[in-house]
Amino acid sequence: MALLAHKTALQPNKAQKKVLNQHCDFARNAYNAALSDFKAGLDNGEFRSVYDLKKLFNARKREAFPEIDGNLSMNAGKNAIHNFHDAVKRWQSGQNNFPKRKKHNSRSSFQIDNGVGSVKVSEDGNQHVILPKIGKVRLAEKPRWTGKVRRAVISRTAHRWQISMLFEVDEPEPPDTSRLPAEGCDVGISQLATLSDGTTFENPRALRVQERKLKRLNRSLSRKTYRSGGWWKAKELLARLHLRIRHIRMDAHHQATHRILQGISALGIESLSVKGLMKNRKLSKALADASLGGFLVKLKYKAVRRGIRIVEADRFWPSTKRCSSCGYVKKKVSLSERDYHCGVCGFQADRDVNAAINLKQLASSTDERLNAVGASITPTAVGWTRGRRKVKPNQTLIDFATA
Repeated sequence: MALLAHKTALQPNKAQKKVLNQHCDFARNAYNAALSDFKAGLDNGEFRSVYDLKKLFNARKREAFPEIDGNLSMNAGKNAIHNFHDAVKRWQSGQNNFPKRKKHNSRSSFQIDNGVGSVKVSEDGNQHVILPKIGKVRLAEKPRWTGKVRRAVISRTAHRWQISMLFEVDEPEPPDTSRLPAEGCDVGISQLATLSDGTTFENPRALRVQERKLKRLNRSLSRKTYRSGGWWKAKELLARLHLRIRHIRMDAHHQATHRILQGISALGIESLSVKGLMKNRKLSKALADASLGGFLVKLKYKAVRRGIRIVEADRFWPSTKRCSSCGYVKKKVSLSERDYHCGVCGFQADRDVNAAINLKQLASSTDERLNAVGASITPTAVGWTRGRRKVKPNQTLIDFATA
């Protein structure tokens, strides 16, 4: 049994949009009420449980939402309080800061399910989903999976409604890819991804392309009276543009990851510290526009589903500095150097292609480097220690492809 999610657009009518907006307001108010009650308990030295918070909210919810008896599902409020309590747990463990109040904005969501089977996909061509208190709502596309819906979250971003459903499915075993070749992939800003054979995937630079339009819409919003009719219209236009930028970026990611993982058994990639890279003020905007972290996440979960091994090089492993022909490692390679020139063997190639070849050699070598229990052993270069170079120019490093 596997849990697989599918997110698709909803196509509600006007009456259904009104009810969906009411559910968003109901869930937001339940979350904020739980936050206020929890803070009040902390002031009195009391740590209120999720059941205490639900009891306090249930005592006054019908006064704030008289329409709850007719059109609203109580699941939205109950799940919002559970989500708040999960946020408190993350705060206690040090993962996140203390929860904040949810504001009324263009991005709202609520969880409407009441356990497995409470939300169903209709059998009339699978083009509708049946939601509690809302009824049958049309889907933009058929879900990829068939099975019981364990969780359903409805969200609104700008003018679009979407539903994310978590299915319980019997996932088949991934195909055997052991006889296929390995590949290396170097990610970056100028090119989203580069493979060892020279294939490149363009970075759409969605934010940079739409930057002038973003500035114009932001200026238009700043001139409007706060919460006036014109202000809400300008805010909606700005949200739509941000949504378009996000969709362009995600479309490029999905197309690239699909093509990269075709016909291979293993993929060598770099272990990037995106959080650390974002501290560079000169590159942070371009890094955020490329969304390299999201790209690698998509690459990894698709590889697992297709039975492809992901081999991550150590963060200090010199994929860019190392010559893919002889193994010599340079002391420094600046960002302005777009071609790699080896001073030992004379090898010359694009720096990204050279790095991808090194990652391919690393992925290929791990096929033959398994210990007695089947655990993978990452090969290391002769004379290489973390952060320091100890190989002389006339020394040759280990060849990962033949080791």
